[in-house]
Amino acid sequence: MHDDELIARAKAWLAEDPDADTREELAKLIDTRALPELTTRFSGTLQFGTAGLRGELGAGPMRMNRAIVIRAAAGLAAYLKAKGHTDGLVVIGYDARHKSADFAEDTAAVMTGAGLRAAVLPRPLPTPVLAFAIRHLGAVAGVEVTASHNPPRDNGYKVYLGDGSQIVPPADAEIAAEIDAIRALADVPRPTAGWETLDDTVLNAYLARTDAVLAPDSPRTARTVYTPMHGVGRDTLLAAFARAGFPTPELVAEQADPDPEFPTVAFPNPEEPGAMDLAFAKARETNPDLIIANDPDADRCAVAVPTVDDGWRMLRGDEVGALLATHLVRRGARGTFAESIVSSSLLGRIAEKANLPYEETLTGFKWIARVEGLRYGYEEALGYCVDPEGVRDKDGITAALLVTELASELKAEGRTLLDLLDDLAVEHGLHATDQLSVRVEDLSVIANAMSRLREQPPTHLAGLPITRAEDLTKGTETLPPTDGLRYTLDGARVIVRPSGTEPKLKCYLEVVVPVPTHPDLTAARAKATDLLETIKRDLSTAAGI
Repeated sequence: MHDDELIARAKAWLAEDPDADTREELAKLIDTRALPELTTRFSGTLQFGTAGLRGELGAGPMRMNRAIVIRAAAGLAAYLKAKGHTDGLVVIGYDARHKSADFAEDTAAVMTGAGLRAAVLPRPLPTPVLAFAIRHLGAVAGVEVTASHNPPRDNGYKVYLGDGSQIVPPADAEIAAEIDAIRALADVPRPTAGWETLDDTVLNAYLARTDAVLAPDSPRTARTVYTPMHGVGRDTLLAAFARAGFPTPELVAEQADPDPEFPTVAFPNPEEPGAMDLAFAKARETNPDLIIANDPDADRCAVAVPTVDDGWRMLRGDEVGALLATHLVRRGARGTFAESIVSSSLLGRIAEKANLPYEETLTGFKWIARVEGLRYGYEEALGYCVDPEGVRDKDGITAALLVTELASELKAEGRTLLDLLDDLAVEHGLHATDQLSVRVEDLSVIANAMSRLREQPPTHLAGLPITRAEDLTKGTETLPPTDGLRYTLDGARVIVRPSGTEPKLKCYLEVVVPVPTHPDLTAARAKATDLLETIKRDLSTAAGI
């Protein structure tokens, strides 16, 4: 693009930008002829896909802003009307990030202008409350304005259809085509009123539903430290715990209030190094039975437990996934247990022993939620669906309740979550997982690594022969196509895929080591750790990362 053409495009965008903040930002870039920055912002447009939209806030088509959101909402409205939902209800939720409330109001205005009915949640609330509201209110679609655990400068736009689960192909492409068909923002009617702002009735119905995930007479004694990670989970989780009769969680005060700057963490994600340091410090003060953390929109749940040496250990998502599955099996749960392909194969072993149906899906709850007869679903990235009839998505509030109930039951027996994990390792083999995750500035690094692995696939990892190599872009008998590679080894499994929401290449590793008896656990763990480290090193070399 020539410089003059670039400036002309920027001026055209500026002329229809409805937001004073981004207008001022873009005007300065134009006035100073900041050509490299303008090129970055006008080199294309944010693409609407199965994750909806997500990106850095700012002016221009490659940033998240009101102009982009209005177009996305108009495209969604056109899609819904084309499907026959001419006066259907669209429910809109939002988190506490910068511009989230504005994006929610713009969406409500666009839906109203298109002849649909719109209802906005009363304030920033957890994403699972929005997912619940869609089914509870009989809506034809829902929108959640959130960037989940992304950095502070990001925001996003997540779309659900009337079944309460996130969009999957071909809906994403059909909505994207409607967005592309919109020419000028002036063509999109945006009244200043006409939508409903909901009261707490829906939230109260959600909270009433959370009671149902617990057994009526279960112990409720486990003491917790809780952090909402500067997000929107606090009030809803505290209300749910109070209703259930658990001890009031001890809050990590520095992270308790919603704050779009996320001042105490580099990334507001419980999985990131350092994010849990304040929670660990609070636990050392108060000596609870476990630590619970939500991510900023409270659809994920992290758990940490005390160790024998007076320290604290974060449980992996796969460990919590297996613990919740075991708890539900012991409670007599019936229905299909499901997980994504990047999660531990231990869930399949647990389901098989309990004579329960089991399914594997592509990565993301948009796929897990669609499993027929779903009773429980989880993903290794701290996402758990324990009440699919209420919330067909991951829910960090109900998962927190269920894991605290399990900890209470074990406490009554003089046992811990770690003791139960040991039992599972002896019963099914030690399923140890790890991840090689590479964050990049240049996305070509990811594309080059994937190409290298496809063109020169490894034949061994950690000395173990690869018995089966699958390029998942071709799909399998049970999975639709996706950009990924899966390697099956004797006693191990590796999956490599680009992240769908962040500039990361993710490699998911699992090894399974037999454990004859409890005294053999220490040696099995040492073997598993060594195998995982060696696989990680060999895979890194093979991918050139």
